[in-house]
Parts: sequence; C-alpha cells; structure tokens
Amino acid sequence: MREEDLDWQLSTYTDSAACVEVARPPGAVLVRDSKRRTGPRISLEPASFAAMVNWAKTHQV
Repeated sequence: MREEDLDWQLSTYTDSAACVEVARPPGAVLVRDSKRRTGPRISLEPASFAAMVNWAKTHQV
C-alpha cells in the first residue's frame, strides 16, 4: 500500500502534548507520532496491537 493511500486516525485519547496516529493497512497496524508524521513508525500485527491496547486500558501509563 502506498503511503498516500493510508488513512491515519488520531487517537481518541490525544491531547496537545502526547499524540499518536494509527493506520490499518491489510494485515498490520501502523503507529506513528503525529508531531513527526514523516518520522519512524511501528508496525504491529493486529492481535499484538489489540493486546497492547487492552494492557494500556488496565494499567496506568
């Protein structure tokens, strides 16, 4: 999938100091810093991303 075809969504928990965006191309979840959109990103399998989100919901981070 081309970069320009990705649909990045801002986290619903975003504030002006800590922002992440997520894109979901087939078979992956991409995470990036919304302040550095051309910077690095993390690619996770959907199940791993879901596990990380569930962990974050139950732990104070």
